[in-house]
Amino acid sequence: METLFSKIISGEIPSYKVAENNLCFAFLDINPNTRGHVLCVPKKIVDKLFDLPEKEYLELMSFSRRVALAIKKVIPCNRVAMSVIGLEVAHAHVHLIPLNEMDDIRFNKKVSISPEEMKEIAVSISSYFKS
Repeated sequence: METLFSKIISGEIPSYKVAENNLCFAFLDINPNTRGHVLCVPKKIVDKLFDLPEKEYLELMSFSRRVALAIKKVIPCNRVAMSVIGLEVAHAHVHLIPLNEMDDIRFNKKVSISPEEMKEIAVSISSYFKS
């Protein structure tokens, strides 16, 4: 069954792509907590993160780490937090959120970013991603 994220991965829905490999896809969250908030998803449609086969789970974690390291080079922050909640979309996903304070991880705090700046952020993070 298709999901919002599988449509983003296929290009049916546009996104601000940050990184991609054969198993994973990363893109900017369009309703971000902070500048540089990225979602990393497996290309395989699985509702719950821990239902992924072990190899694909480990690849998603490794991929997310590489994306987080790229985020840290672009977005000034104390650290890049990882959160797995996954109730909004029935497709496993990892949130990578640049943090400067604890409020940055709260999902009721959102920032507004112009499409131009979103594109610039995505391109900048992508330029530091190591596949």
